[in-house]
Amino acid sequence: MNWLNDIFSILLGTITDIAPIVGIIFGFQLLVIRKPIPHTKQVIIGFIYVTIGLSLFLLGLEKALFPLGKTMAEQLTDPAFIAGTASEDFDPANLVWSDYSWVYVFAFLVGFATTIAEPSLIAVAIKANQVSSGAIGIWGLRIAVAFGVAFGISLGCYRIVVGDPIHWYIIVGYIGVVIQTSFAPKMIIPLAYDSGGVTTSTVTVPLVAALGLGLSASVPGRNPLLDGFGLIAFASLFPIMSVMAYAQLAQLRSWLGKRQRK
Repeated sequence: MNWLNDIFSILLGTITDIAPIVGIIFGFQLLVIRKPIPHTKQVIIGFIYVTIGLSLFLLGLEKALFPLGKTMAEQLTDPAFIAGTASEDFDPANLVWSDYSWVYVFAFLVGFATTIAEPSLIAVAIKANQVSSGAIGIWGLRIAVAFGVAFGISLGCYRIVVGDPIHWYIIVGYIGVVIQTSFAPKMIIPLAYDSGGVTTSTVTVPLVAALGLGLSASVPGRNPLLDGFGLIAFASLFPIMSVMAYAQLAQLRSWLGKRQRK
């Protein structure tokens, strides 16, 4: 019966969250635009599908993805695992940043995999491909964003391990973004900035947040409240740079091709 209560509770919460959206859309259509809603039956069915889908997705996050992320983070950042010993006499303070190599590898892979599966990124990539008449590839954009997220999360884990202040990384990163913006193709700049935002959504955030909190709780001298958060900022920053770099490399390749044909 517990799982039925969980489903009902999440379904009720999803309906409550979606209700304002439905109210705004129908309200503007009927009161401002003053036209009947086209294909009303299909629209209502669509909202029902969205409500059921979101409810099941949120249930999956709560019952599977959140616990999995927490468990993986705790096991992977356990000093005994990192040091390769189960000795009770082992002092975690003896670990250095290079001893956490598996953490960086895991952070990179989980960042890449979750970004590839991110529904919001898929939607943006499809729309970008459509409006650019195929000039922007769906998979090219997704992989570019995924590499940016993966690198950013790995760098964020390194920051937690060494204990550096987060603001220096973010300041330097955005200085790099501003400089890179001056040289990137103009058509890709808005899309690159949007790509940084769509990565921090329902698939990526649970695992990344769990990893940051687990790592900061395991590294001696770190405070989960001060050091455990911030990985999402890295996951939002570096995709901007990777997407612009992807466009710049494509532009360079096109220029070299034209030069060789001459």
